[in-house]
Parts: sequence; C-alpha cells; structure tokens
Amino acid sequence: MSGQSIREAYDSGRKCLEDAGVPEAGLDAWYLLEHVTGIGRAAFYADPGRTLAPPQDEAYRRAIERRSRRIPLQHITGTQEFMGLSFRVSKDVLIPRQDTETLVEEALGIVKEESLPEVNGKTRILDLCAGSGCILLSVLHYAGKESGRKTEPFPAEGTGADISERALAVAEENAEALGIDAEFIQGDLFENIQGKFSLILSNPPYIKSSEIEKLQDEVRLYDPREALDGREDGLYFYRRITEESGAYLEPGGYLIFETGYDQAEAVSGMMKAAGYDRIRVKKDLAGLDRVVCGVYSGRERPETGR
Repeated sequence: MSGQSIREAYDSGRKCLEDAGVPEAGLDAWYLLEHVTGIGRAAFYADPGRTLAPPQDEAYRRAIERRSRRIPLQHITGTQEFMGLSFRVSKDVLIPRQDTETLVEEALGIVKEESLPEVNGKTRILDLCAGSGCILLSVLHYAGKESGRKTEPFPAEGTGADISERALAVAEENAEALGIDAEFIQGDLFENIQGKFSLILSNPPYIKSSEIEKLQDEVRLYDPREALDGREDGLYFYRRITEESGAYLEPGGYLIFETGYDQAEAVSGMMKAAGYDRIRVKKDLAGLDRVVCGVYSGRERPETGR
C-alpha cells in the first residue's frame, strides 16, 4: 500500500513493533520515521496528513520489518549518539551505551584534575578493545576543554587497539568524521603496542560465557560475540590487562576500566596486587558500580597472607 500519510505510517509501524514485542515500540517507530524522512516532530504535528513519497514509504516499511526482527535500531540507522557526538556503528562493533559515558567522564575528570605523566611532552592515551572508537575519540574531543587550556591545544596522543580489523575500520571512519587524529592498531590487547602511556582505558568483554544466551535478542544475536565474551567468570580480560599494563604505563599513570555491576571488587583486588594505588570505584546513573580506576605505582606488590 502506497500513498499513506506520515501519521498512518507511524501508527502502522508502531503497531508492527508492538506486535513483535519490541521494547519502546513507539519511540523506535518514531526514530525510524525521522531517519527515513528527515521529518522532525514539529513538522509531523503540523501536517500529519502529509503523504509519504513512495520511496520513503517503502524504506520505512523495510526499516520497521528489520526492527521487528530485533535487529538493533542503531544497525538500521547506522549511528548512535555518545557523549553528545554521533558515531557510526555496524554489526562489527558493540553499540555505544550510556553506561560507558561514566568511564569517559572519569577519564576527563582525571585529565582536568590530575598531573598525568607525559611521554615526549604529550599525554599518551591508549584504549584497549576500542571497538567503534567512541571512548578514545570522546576523550580526545573533550580533553582540551576539560584540561582548562584556553589558548593552546591540549597535547594529547591517542591510540586505539582491537583484535577486529573490521571494528577498527569503523573506528577510523569515526575519527575522520569527527576530525580527530588518532592511531588504530590491530592486535590482541597489547600485542602490537609500542612505548608507554599516561592513561590506559578499557571497556573489555566482561559477560560470562554462560550468560550470553540469556541476553536480550538485540545483544545476543547482533552484537559481536568477541566484544561480549569475558570467558568463564567474565574476568579474563581484566586479569590480562592488569597483569600486562605495568609494562605500558608510566609511574603515576592511570588504568581505568568499565566493569559489570558485580565485578568492581574483584577488579579492584587485581589492580591492588599489580601495584596500583588510590583505587576507586565510580557508580553509573543507576547507582551501580561501573568504573574502577587506579594509579600505577611502578611496583608490584607481593601477595600477603601466605
């Protein structure tokens, strides 16, 4: 059926998504209508009887059909907002989530308030498991503003690493679109990383392998499994990064992790054993433990009680 109005298209799209059990069906139906037509809410309410052009009508029907199969909204629109910036996303990267903004905010607070060690006159930042690049690029975008420098650029150098070449291709596109100079390196964590850094950031895979099949369809079926699977206890990548990070951090540098809501205590213990001081946990907007960070002392602490 062609020639339906934008109101009719929206109503039918919302009902289709409701029937498919899609959460927030009305909101997603609206976002898809806006994405396909470019019509804002003011124009929609001013002229709801406006007829959709046949190509737009067909594109909207296709988009609704894809969302009804629980394909993530962001995979259909191709974008996700994060920290007030627009990032391209695809099936090759984890969709940026609001919870992860807590990690970026913590990193920016450290840039502003702390005296980070510099490497060759620059604050070197490494993002492990970089995915879309949203963490690294957001920090680089806002770091100059947070540092309090008024007239001179903030001397930062950013590197993102990921095991997936396809993910890094998306990150490179995002860096170019945002006009941010960053280096992206393919490898298994520190595999191909050179030199030392002032700040290491990571939102590693942290879902227990046994829990992945219990996740909502949008995540279980469409997010890359390698970006989710933290192995048997969900802590595999925290262990590896914490154990290896001392070789890549300047003394006085920070390691900052995003964690699952029930992992902060375990990750804090790992960091303490690896020679980190001033370890702290930051909660997200829901009041759940979300970020663990600490300062590298340059020394590994012997285990006690044995």
